[in-house]
Order: sequence, then structure tokens, then C-alpha cells
Amino acid sequence: MTSTPSRIVAVAAALATAVVVSSCSKTEDHTQHATSTASTSEAVAAHNADDVMFAQMMIPHHQQAVDLAAMAAVHTTNQAVRMLAARISEDQQSEIATMKALLVQWDVDPATGDHSGHGAAMQGMVDDATMTKLKSLNGPQFDTLWLQAMIGHHQGAIEMAKAEIANGQSADLTAMAKSIITAQQAEIDQMKQMLGG
Repeated sequence: MTSTPSRIVAVAAALATAVVVSSCSKTEDHTQHATSTASTSEAVAAHNADDVMFAQMMIPHHQQAVDLAAMAAVHTTNQAVRMLAARISEDQQSEIATMKALLVQWDVDPATGDHSGHGAAMQGMVDDATMTKLKSLNGPQFDTLWLQAMIGHHQGAIEMAKAEIANGQSADLTAMAKSIITAQQAEIDQMKQMLGG
């Protein structure tokens, strides 16, 4: 009689140990998963006002470069200009999509943002008169003004990217800013050569 209760206790103890062990390992897995998820979301969420402003200003800045690139398909017969314009359009549309996605992750509407007060900060923007003039030109005349406008536009983007690297917190955006500087400086050098110096 005495052996039965002790056997039951032993079995119960063994079961309890098994349950505790399995629940511990599940809790551990869950904790590790939760920690990795939290660190990922923290990395995504890590940003500051400079990051938001950079993205909100660089989106319309890039959009103007895309608009300029679209003109080249219509107004030039220069294959080198067309190829450069196509590359600029592809790169900058991809970066626009990335910046919009980041703003959404940060709960910022990509469509909002008062750009009127950021004229000075949005360096290199091509004025309306030049944009209108470009539409009226063709061939070599178009090429010269287009290259000059795009060089200035790229230089403005580089200055904005340098400010983002200096002041931004988002790892994604500062990495993009570095990429913008490298790519656009190479394109500036190419465009200056195309202009003949």
C-alpha cells in the first residue's frame, strides 16, 4: 500500500519535471524570437526628425530628376544622354519607393510634408523656367541645358545626402545617402565629360 502512493508521487514528479522542461524550452524559444523581433522593429523604428525631413524632401527632389530623365527620351537623339537618363530614372524611382516605404513604417504619410518652406534645403531643384525651356529644345541644345541642369540637381542631392549622414539616425537612410553621393558624383563626372569639361 505504501509503495503505490510513493510510485504515484514519483510519476507525478517525473511528469511535472517533463512539463517544466518542455515549457522552459518553449519559453526560451519564444523569448529569443520576441527579442529578435523587437530588435528588428527597433532597428526599423530608429529614426529622428532629420530622417523624416530628408525623405520628405528627397522624394520630390528625386521625382524631378525622373521628370527630367523622361524629357531625354523625347528631346534628344544622343544615345549616351538617353542611356544616362534611363539609369538615373531607374535608380531614383527605386530610391523613391524605399523612402516612401520607410516613411510608412515610421507612421508618416509619404504624401504629406510642406515643401514650400524647404526651398533652401532642397538644393539643386531646377526652376520652372528651365523646365519649360527644356521642353522647347531638341538635339544638342537640349543636351547642353539638360546636362547642366542635371549636374546642378545632382550636386544639390549630394549636399542633402551629406546632411543626412551627419544628422540622421536611420541606418537605412544614411546607407542610402552614402549610395546617393557615390552614384551621383560618378554621374556628375560623366556629365561634365559629356559637356566637354
